Amino acid sequence: MLHVNLLSKGYFEPLFENVTFHIHRGERMGLIGPNGCGKTTLMRILMGEEAADSGTFSFSPPDLSIGYLSQGFQYRDLRVEEFLHSDLIHIQKLEEEMGVIAGTLFSLAGGRRTAMEERYEEILRELNVLSARSKEYRADEILKDFDLAVIDPKTRVEELSGGQKTRLGLAKILTDKPQLLLLDEPTNHLDIHMLEWLEDWLNDYDCAALIVSHDRMFLQRTVSGILDMDPETRTVRAFDGSYSDYLSRKSVEQKRALSSFQDQEAEIRRLKQDIARIKQQAQTTERSTQNDVQRRYAKKVARKATAREKKLQRYMESEDHLEKPKAGWQMKLSFSKPEHIGKRALVVENLAVGYAGQPSILEGINMDLKAGDRVVLSGPNGCGKSTLLKTIIGELEPVCGRVLHGGGMRMGYMAQEQQNPDPEQTVLEVIRQRKAASDTELRSFLHFFLFSGEDPLRKVHQLSYGERVRLMLASLVAEGCTFLLLDEPINHLDIPSRECFEQALDQFEGTVLAVVHDRMFISRYANRILRIEEGLIREITAYEL
Repeated sequence: MLHVNLLSKGYFEPLFENVTFHIHRGERMGLIGPNGCGKTTLMRILMGEEAADSGTFSFSPPDLSIGYLSQGFQYRDLRVEEFLHSDLIHIQKLEEEMGVIAGTLFSLAGGRRTAMEERYEEILRELNVLSARSKEYRADEILKDFDLAVIDPKTRVEELSGGQKTRLGLAKILTDKPQLLLLDEPTNHLDIHMLEWLEDWLNDYDCAALIVSHDRMFLQRTVSGILDMDPETRTVRAFDGSYSDYLSRKSVEQKRALSSFQDQEAEIRRLKQDIARIKQQAQTTERSTQNDVQRRYAKKVARKATAREKKLQRYMESEDHLEKPKAGWQMKLSFSKPEHIGKRALVVENLAVGYAGQPSILEGINMDLKAGDRVVLSGPNGCGKSTLLKTIIGELEPVCGRVLHGGGMRMGYMAQEQQNPDPEQTVLEVIRQRKAASDTELRSFLHFFLFSGEDPLRKVHQLSYGERVRLMLASLVAEGCTFLLLDEPINHLDIPSRECFEQALDQFEGTVLAVVHDRMFISRYANRILRIEEGLIREITAYEL
């Protein structure tokens, strides 16, 4: 259905080169790789929104129907019903053209009048077809299927939230019933309920798909193969099987590559030691004897050792020499060990939260978090999770009840909507405000967050979303927080970064209360899960997610 052959693309330097893969009927392939390696660019090329530098791609059959969900896609000034049902826009345009023709028809004569009359009849026939088809269309039914029933079809798309836009885009794809899906991060902004709904829909829908996602559980449950985009080699490798099968094969390959590299390095060390020993023996013999035969023999041995040394050097400079395998693009985080804190981190008693002048969003909340608890706050979008975090951190006043922080707690908050530092500040200046150290030490600190080279001198407004998230994490670390409140901290992080984020939090000895929809993260990290449902909060197990 999709055939990609030797596709290359670059801007100031190559992004990817000679990418080749095929997706056949019924296959669902997950396209993975770190942020910035070219996944979205590849999708845009396949949709004709960008041109490749070289290579080709084709669809089979050529008129294959394609459903494309772009990342952060922008809408024109459309209403929801117009976006879902493009025939409505076409009908409107035809009616406008028909009105223009009717207004000018009587002033025309001869051939021009005949041509206009024929066009008028053609529009009438087309309108009849579209009108009949539009009678079968029900925007409210489609919106209900995607938990968007509360939205008025007359609402402008630009007024919707990120999650609503994602679901609306999926709803549009469903109405068009494509044979090939190209989905660029469809899981962004979806809560667990909608993630599971999308998984079931994909598994029941008979089509091929190319899916970009950082949600590991979603990939595990939906794809039949993995396309791994490697920024080091700038290529794409195909792996059959599930996401866990891919991880297993990559682990074996990395272990083999590391073993081969270690064997090579051991052999190089042995050869260097032998060459150095032979040279030393030859020099010692030449200096310690006046015997011409022995001196000539010592020089001959020294020349052979020098030849072996040059041969070894040529090998080390050749393509046969193995470079040390890289662990991959990863975010290296190291949270400071918290100072001594009390046994209790947070107590919430009979709390109601909401906004002034409006009904409470949540009521009767009681929570008791111990120091060191790893708590995930779960629930559907819009249920009040962010409002609860803002009330705990003190950004919002409780409607009633009280919030008690444990003694010695130093709270750090990462909001879902980024509160960025001064856009004109550099990365180094941002961290310097939070951590007393020399510039050299701060640069070393920032290196663990993948700000290397000249990156610390870049200004905040020049950073991508993912880079800003890393800067916010670095700021929390620098401030020495003992209680982290994180509102969807990994939503825009790629898979390696999510895994390293989990490892870092494993080493963090403080308390964490996080809003997260990544089920793999929840199952690996959380020791408690609190779910908000219908205005109430209760503790659940991972099996109830």
